[in-house]
Amino acid sequence: MSAMEDWEHRENSMSATPGVIAHFDIAGGDIAGLSSFYRDMFGWDVADRGPGYAQVETPSLRGALVEAPESSLTLGIVVDDLDAAVLDAASAGGSVVMPATDNGWVRKAQVADPAGNVLTLIQK
Repeated sequence: MSAMEDWEHRENSMSATPGVIAHFDIAGGDIAGLSSFYRDMFGWDVADRGPGYAQVETPSLRGALVEAPESSLTLGIVVDDLDAAVLDAASAGGSVVMPATDNGWVRKAQVADPAGNVLTLIQK
């Protein structure tokens, strides 16, 4: 199996399992600085994909660097039923940050836990 086939296999396996962290977003005001830091510090592959956005590949997980005024780290977690998970988050003491939406690649929503940490919920 080639390295790319191995990566795709792992990504497909992870994205099919509810509860798995399948994606991350690291946000900050300087994409070039973030790109250099993560590339130099950990050897991650960082690919510029347009204004304010870069895709990141680590040895075990894909993610993104996102230009934003506030620094943050957001985890993307796979769920079986996005609409139900959004309701569950609210009833468990969290709040809805972004309602369910389809961005053309995935159907996702964002919720915050009781401490305000934002999680992206990704439809299986």
